[in-house]
Amino acid sequence: MRHSLKAQVQHALRTAIALAPWLISMYVFYWLDSSGTWTSETPHRGKLSVALLASGMGLSFLIQSHFTRRVQK
Repeated sequence: MRHSLKAQVQHALRTAIALAPWLISMYVFYWLDSSGTWTSETPHRGKLSVALLASGMGLSFLIQSHFTRRVQK
């Protein structure tokens, strides 16, 4: 029972760590929009939005891949 609880906690922490970059990029996107920095007149807004979200998702993917590779070894 104790080993199972420890494994569940480790899995939850790994998942939270892996999702953190994506959630941070979503929050930065929200913050830029709500503060007025990110307006509809901002040049290349669409490209910057995609780059911001893609970087967060890519970093999350790399972290999750790292955790998966470590568990398999």
